[in-house]
Amino acid sequence: MKADEAGGGRLTLPPLSLYIHVPWCVRKCPYCDFNSHARSGELPEQAYLAALLEDLDGDLAFAAGREIQTVFIGGGTPSLLSADFYRTLLQSIAQRLPMATDAEITLEANPGTLEAGRFEGFRTAGINRLSIGAQSFDDSHLHRLGRIHDSHAIFNAVQAAQVAGFERLNIDLMYGLPEQTLASALMDLQQAISLGVHHLSWYQLTLEPNTEFYSLPPALPDDDRIGEIADAGQALLESAGFQGYEISAWARPGQAARHNLNYWEFGDYLALGAGAHGKITQPETGQVLRYWKTRQPEAYLGRIGSRTAGHQVISVEDMPLEFMMNALRLTQGVAESSYSERTGLPLVGLEKILNTLREEDWLEPGRLAPTAKGRRYLNALLEHFVE
Repeated sequence: MKADEAGGGRLTLPPLSLYIHVPWCVRKCPYCDFNSHARSGELPEQAYLAALLEDLDGDLAFAAGREIQTVFIGGGTPSLLSADFYRTLLQSIAQRLPMATDAEITLEANPGTLEAGRFEGFRTAGINRLSIGAQSFDDSHLHRLGRIHDSHAIFNAVQAAQVAGFERLNIDLMYGLPEQTLASALMDLQQAISLGVHHLSWYQLTLEPNTEFYSLPPALPDDDRIGEIADAGQALLESAGFQGYEISAWARPGQAARHNLNYWEFGDYLALGAGAHGKITQPETGQVLRYWKTRQPEAYLGRIGSRTAGHQVISVEDMPLEFMMNALRLTQGVAESSYSERTGLPLVGLEKILNTLREEDWLEPGRLAPTAKGRRYLNALLEHFVE
């Protein structure tokens, strides 16, 4: 059943982003459940470039003439590939798709893979935002996490990026690390703040299936310690002028990641690269489609024609949870009108649930936004939207 057949309004096209996945890394970290594959030696840059562009050619119809507002290049470790690779890739994408003149183009970078001079090359290639995977400034924690860099490499990478002209920088940090104390967690934040960056991703380490940590769990802080770290970290970040705009993202005013905001606001995004996932709105059918690409790099490189491994239309029954899983990650949530515009379903169908959640202090009145209680216990809040 289509959304409009269920009594909703017609879908409207949201902003369009582009996600590009680079599947290779130097070493697989024991906590990582992303589609990343350790590889030594020279990477197949030219073959992967050709595969990405063939992949894009097969997906051009999804763009429906819309401008690309943001690009995010994730991994794996995208900074393993050369600036020339990204220069050619971005130029080739711009020849196929309209790009907004102010498009945000982010590259994930590992401090342990960045030699001097590479940042300038990334900048001239067209990348205007970097996300540096620090995870911690404590060398003992970095060792336990299987990272290939130390704290000095983080400082050097951030300084080099700033010298190269990157005004928009994010640092990724984790908390709830094995045997981490409150003091060491706060020290990580203080070190990041001292570097003068305008955006921080600060999220809790979780044990995910199909990872080394899941099979051999390390000793992690208990729930009380996690709560203590989260509360103290929030106070520290706010005192330093950062606003928590999403459950794990903090930014100075005007520095929120536009690409990630498009995810949480249930926008659309094309998917390129081994294991990449995309989401596309199709107003002509009243459907929202999720699709994904072949995961194994060798299989992705060897495919002729479509590299799409599968797709799924989000059902009317699943749509409320799909939408709320994204929107309720945002501190300010989204306008109530956004639900109908992005799903094609009437909000009145959720009126009883929303009224109950507001009465019980899970949601703010007049907006699809979590209260402090809703943010702290987000999974419990989302359970109310399960079919």
